[in-house]
Amino acid sequence: MIVDLINNTSYQKIVTVQIREIIKFLVEHSNEFGITANIKGVSFNPELPSVISAKLAPFPMFVLANYSFESLNVYDDYLEFEAGFGKENFGSVIKIPLKAIFQIVVDESILYLNPVATLNNIFENTNNIAKSKSKLTLASKKL
Repeated sequence: MIVDLINNTSYQKIVTVQIREIIKFLVEHSNEFGITANIKGVSFNPELPSVISAKLAPFPMFVLANYSFESLNVYDDYLEFEAGFGKENFGSVIKIPLKAIFQIVVDESILYLNPVATLNNIFENTNNIAKSKSKLTLASKKL
């Protein structure tokens, strides 16, 4: 029963709206926060070096504080922010579909939990498209 509910696109739209509104509320009140997200739905621009991306957990925590918080933009279906990774502070713009956000965390306490983000197949098509586009970009640069 629960799987049917979280696979339902109407339910997923409700979750997306809830997450967007909670994040907007936190931003309006200048509350820094963290999110965990299904890595299958997350994209990085530029892509992270393999040394860094190999260390990312299936649901990594992104802390939106300082510059990452200031660079945050919330759209209808996704959010975007800049962050640095690794010892070199490799900079990348992170784009996360709202339904990929598993947890919203404030002061080390879970404020919101989203079971939709745990679905195994929800981001497979998205990642295949992203990988195809990046391969095309690399191929066109080689020409």
